[in-house]
Amino acid sequence: MYAQKFNVNVVIQGEEKPCPLEWLDQFCMRNFTNSADFDDTLPVGDGKIEASFRLTPERFAEGLAAWLTQRGKGQGKPVLVKVTRN
Repeated sequence: MYAQKFNVNVVIQGEEKPCPLEWLDQFCMRNFTNSADFDDTLPVGDGKIEASFRLTPERFAEGLAAWLTQRGKGQGKPVLVKVTRN
């Protein structure tokens, strides 16, 4: 459906795992992020999103990491997000 497919992993306290679909779904909804950058994204599973060419993996990783950290998903530590094209 979208032009790009991304794999999205989170690193929390040294443990890397696919980002839960629930987190991706919440982040990609504009009312949670207040940013149009993420409007053209579609979470399709744990650690998987599809996106338009307007969004880079780096921008998605930066935004998601900040959002997850702000919401305490890192258990008091910053959350690292790794995004790669599939």
